[in-house]
Formats: sequence, structure tokens, C-alpha cells
Amino acid sequence: MRREDFDNIISAERLIIADFYASRSGACRAMNSTLDRVVFAMSELTTLVRIDTSSHTSSELVRRYNISSVPTIMLFYRGDMLWRHSGIISFERLCSVIRRYQTVSAY
Repeated sequence: MRREDFDNIISAERLIIADFYASRSGACRAMNSTLDRVVFAMSELTTLVRIDTSSHTSSELVRRYNISSVPTIMLFYRGDMLWRHSGIISFERLCSVIRRYQTVSAY
């Protein structure tokens, strides 16, 4: 994904989950269903964008956000990063994080 496209997406007035992943990573593949469940359960609050770190078009974003391990999940609102986590995270924990930040989008 190009930096300009990513910046446009994360500048939205809603919570954006950014999933930095690698297609060959077992942990990333394991997170796919969790992320899909979160977006389905919380579709009124958030949108998911997936960034393949192995794609040459994403290399600028990987450097910009210092992605050294995958999966790395970030939560953005209006272009600001609110939260970041590397590694596997449970459905319940990720939903809890989103609920904690949902009030940000009310302002």
C-alpha cells in the first residue's frame, strides 16, 4: 500500500485498525479470523486496513512505523495512532481496546 493511500484511510473520522502482516507468517494467518470477527462485531465503530509488509509498495510505511515484527496492529483516529500491539491478541482484548477508544471518535 502506498503511503498516500494509507494516510488518506487513517485520516478518517472513525477508528481504523491497521494490520501490518506478512503472508508467510503463521501468527499473521492466525490473526486473520480474529480481526475479521472484530470488524464484524464492531463494524459501526471501526474499519480494518491490511498492509502486507512484504510488498515493495509498503516498504515506506514499514520504515515509517518501525515495523520489526508481525503481526503489528495499530489503532488510528484522524491520522493519530492511539494504540499499538505486536503479536497475537485475543478477540476479547482487541474489542476491549476499541471500546476504550470509541469515545475519542465522539469529539
